[in-house]
Amino acid sequence: MLELHDAPLAPLTTFRLGGPATRLVTATTDAEVIAAVRAADADGTPLLVIGGGSNLVIGDKGFDGTALRIATRGVALTGTRLELAAGEVWTDAVARTVEAGLAGVECLAGIPGSAGATPIQNVGAYGQEVSSTITEVIAYDRHAGETVTLSNAECAFSYRHSRFKGDPERYVVLRVRFELEDAGGLSAPLKYAETARALGVAPGDRVPLAAARETVLKLRTGKGMVLDAEDHDTWSAGSFFTNPILTDAGFAAFHARVRERLGEGVEPPSYPAGDGHTKTSAAWLIDKAGFTKGYGGGPARISTKHTLALTNRGEATTEDLLALAREVVAGVRDAFGITLVNEPVMVGAGL
Repeated sequence: MLELHDAPLAPLTTFRLGGPATRLVTATTDAEVIAAVRAADADGTPLLVIGGGSNLVIGDKGFDGTALRIATRGVALTGTRLELAAGEVWTDAVARTVEAGLAGVECLAGIPGSAGATPIQNVGAYGQEVSSTITEVIAYDRHAGETVTLSNAECAFSYRHSRFKGDPERYVVLRVRFELEDAGGLSAPLKYAETARALGVAPGDRVPLAAARETVLKLRTGKGMVLDAEDHDTWSAGSFFTNPILTDAGFAAFHARVRERLGEGVEPPSYPAGDGHTKTSAAWLIDKAGFTKGYGGGPARISTKHTLALTNRGEATTEDLLALAREVVAGVRDAFGITLVNEPVMVGAGL
């Protein structure tokens, strides 16, 4: 294992923000991951697990403890079954499934980060979520001190949530197993209207896998959601806030606020979200509360391409970013009575 002290963490995050770690360990095998976790737990040392750093906000003071960077590699594809080591680059894994003619994650192309992070957040975009294809997650259980295999049901997946996110101090993901679909080179049925429109087909249709992946990459690039070191709109964590899910009563109250603020003819976005619940759009809320693309006069601003992305324009600190996030949260709450929730994990930072 590679070990560094007083190691910068900002370069390991897509925000390029945050102070140093007291100790940084890079593990390239599952055994090294487990050994590093066990050592930290035995010493009572705080532990921060880092994959691709695409969903992470680290405070300016850094992390007083051991940061464990998971850099494991391994891809096993047998028929329609895929197993990925936690450190595999997710975008590369998606490309590989498309090349193999397998459907199920093609609309998750371009999402930065590592394979091991996908079940934690139940990563999803453009009508797909990893929970629909994950069969098992192999993880190190810090409470039990052993490696465990959790079924899809045991992962307790929900919208941008899972058992791992709900109990972040317990599990360290080692490997993820998927069951994909051989649809003769075609994608899974398209669920997202924007993707279907871009492809000139109807929702529910299938298209060639490569066309689905390329279209999603083009859509994401247009929103600054594909990493590009030269484009500060991509110095972000992607969507900074989750889409709010409201009860029927909550949505009715929100709807009344919309009519009061924007006029009788304005209808907010609404999507079914289970019995008695409706999901609305965080991006819409932010925009209608007055925080448009490019908003901000400092080194942290809203992306010029997408209102859901808060960005580092090159010289920002984490506190600059958090100040902008707090301003957006307060503005949306004042305008519509809804409190936005951050999607990235906060370490030594908070709203």
